[in-house]
Amino acid sequence: MITIKSDDEVKIMREAGRIVGQTLQKLVEAAQPGVVAKDLDRLVRKEYARIGCVPTFLGYAQPPYPATLCFSVNDELVHGIPDKQVIREGDLISIDLGATWKGFVGDSAVTFVAGAKPTEEQQRLIDVTRESLWTGIRAARAGVKLGVVSNAIGEYIESHGYGVVRQYVGHGVGRQMHEEPQVPNYGPADRGVVLRKGMVLALEPMVTIGDHHTKVHEDGWTVSTIDGSLCAHFEHTIAITEGEAEVLTLP
Repeated sequence: MITIKSDDEVKIMREAGRIVGQTLQKLVEAAQPGVVAKDLDRLVRKEYARIGCVPTFLGYAQPPYPATLCFSVNDELVHGIPDKQVIREGDLISIDLGATWKGFVGDSAVTFVAGAKPTEEQQRLIDVTRESLWTGIRAARAGVKLGVVSNAIGEYIESHGYGVVRQYVGHGVGRQMHEEPQVPNYGPADRGVVLRKGMVLALEPMVTIGDHHTKVHEDGWTVSTIDGSLCAHFEHTIAITEGEAEVLTLP
């Protein structure tokens, strides 16, 4: 069921989103060469304990997800578990983070290069993936079909020659991290529900420079590209308003 949030609920989700945005910013700053990925998980646990916020990802689903964030490197797309990996200079890193505040969820992701100037290939991938997200955000307005958003994201990505991941999509957000509707990053503009004020969605394009198909590792969580190509992932939680969508997960 698609839930329309009240103004008071959106206000709480705005706070959840702010926590995510600010913590993501700290994680990007902390993710320097030589740092162990597990230390980023410790950073989130410490920060959320200080605030009194619940880490949405920890214990999620089956098998229970064992960390507070997803940490994915180079050809890893999403759901990578931060463990004993040591960050290397030039690694292309994607971090996905959620926060539950007063019963409501914020969800966001970012891709960046650790400790070095990105290569031309890395920079172009990052730029196209980030801009595809903002293309979807600009298209997300009350009265249009959800397919308009999906189509805008997918067409932008494919116009630059990249692959659009099909297996993983955006979603509604509220009291649960994954609510209806699903938000594909591709497809025709004439499908899906009509967007209404008070709907809250997580848009999250996932882009590859090669084959868009993916595989899941033996840990049951980490997802990487099937051909080993680089990939990127950006995400914001947005609220549909009477005008432009409000981005809830900015710092």
